[in-house]
Amino acid sequence: MTATSERTGDPLLAALAAGVEAIDLAQPLANGMPCSPNHPGFRMLLSRRHGDMVREDGGSAASEVIVTGGHVGTHIDALAHVSQDGRVHGGVDAASAQTGGSFAVHGVDAIRPGLCHGVLLDVAGLHGVERLPGGYGITADDLTAAAEQAAVRPRRGGVCLVNTGWSTLWSDPRRYLGIESGVPGITPDAAQWLVRHGIVAAGADTSAFEQVHPGRGHATLPVHRILLVEHGTHIIEHLRLGELADRGIAEFAFVLAPLNIVGATGSPLRPLALVSGDR
Repeated sequence: MTATSERTGDPLLAALAAGVEAIDLAQPLANGMPCSPNHPGFRMLLSRRHGDMVREDGGSAASEVIVTGGHVGTHIDALAHVSQDGRVHGGVDAASAQTGGSFAVHGVDAIRPGLCHGVLLDVAGLHGVERLPGGYGITADDLTAAAEQAAVRPRRGGVCLVNTGWSTLWSDPRRYLGIESGVPGITPDAAQWLVRHGIVAAGADTSAFEQVHPGRGHATLPVHRILLVEHGTHIIEHLRLGELADRGIAEFAFVLAPLNIVGATGSPLRPLALVSGDR
């Protein structure tokens, strides 16, 4: 224990002094990475290179331009992201809320950054496979069984992450997006299971979180409606969950900190799972 934690008696500082490991749950942002056809892709390029301008003392600087959609790479959906019958969460009129080119309510800037309880439900591991088959629908029974196998349970105010193993295809964008094969994901009854636990956000290692049927793409997204519109539960997509699953880490502290983009429907995210250093 450090002198600071002894003096303040702060248990968080004492835990940090004892050793905390941060596990990065974000996919790397890089040109050519997988991106849903519904969103503009990620692009980074150098706008200034070393030597373009050299100061009188010999110093030089390089810098870049980054172009990306709010729902590209590892990201979180704000409640403004999805509407049903012209209404976003809480019955707010979507057309009025988005007047002026950004959302007056339910934008990503309304998500409070914080540290909360997190669990990983390894559904791929439950079925003894590296990754679930394309188009597989994860049911409430799957989530219950995965939670029982890991001896964990999502908590009110926390985050629940679901490992499908699909991120093993990240380096192959066509297969990862699963346009022909479909993508495994949460079904409506599993979404209701998540809602009953009172979590603030749910996430997975896929492009849409929910089940995507072969050849249908995002024709309908009922889980987005259930979570975002009906219950105000955020969705995190394109997570990297392999390390947690491989190490058998099913419970952790979760760092949630979206970019404070006023009126946006989503934000890039670099979530962290914090565990004791001796894990």
